[in-house]
Amino acid sequence: MDVEVMEEEWILSPELVRSLLKSIHGHAGANRSVHPFMRTVAEQALLPREARALRVSDVMLPEGDGGKLTARRNGKAREIPLQPQFVEFLREWISDADLQEDDLLFPGTRGRPLSAPDYMPIWEQAQVAVLPRDELYRWRLGESITILRDSCLVKWLTTGISPVTVAEWAGITPTWLELRYPHCFGTEDVEIDWDDLPEVTALPDWPQP
Repeated sequence: MDVEVMEEEWILSPELVRSLLKSIHGHAGANRSVHPFMRTVAEQALLPREARALRVSDVMLPEGDGGKLTARRNGKAREIPLQPQFVEFLREWISDADLQEDDLLFPGTRGRPLSAPDYMPIWEQAQVAVLPRDELYRWRLGESITILRDSCLVKWLTTGISPVTVAEWAGITPTWLELRYPHCFGTEDVEIDWDDLPEVTALPDWPQP
């Protein structure tokens, strides 16, 4: 499995993600879908193409409770749980945008899906406004918004959610997670009791015929 490693220093902190989303919200202009689209990528760890394809019918948003989002990739559907706060956010967005059941959840101009030219200039503007001027800054400018997905997946892992569960929500495998974010998985040396090792590793006795 060929997976590019995402080093820890490239991951955006939750504080930086919030600041980027705040900047995007303030500068989206007439393209009102950009902020909710970006927030969904950032908080539900979707690939941009998955978020662009969402329709209103793909989200269940019970009032005052958790909901779920159905994402699709390569013909396969998966469900992602939504916290009550995010449910309320989507309910308000759908109402304010006057979206109907069969509409795209994040429509672009003339009801078409959002495209990279719709959101990349706003994303790049937010990066310039928010990112610290450190050694990574010039490399980050123009970076894909998939870094928001990466940062969300790392946050889920580091808060103790099982890699199996994270993989299920993200539509990937636990092995992919371990290869992509090795810093999230323990690599400490384990003390081995060599005297007990034969007993620990032995198979149980076979039943007598």
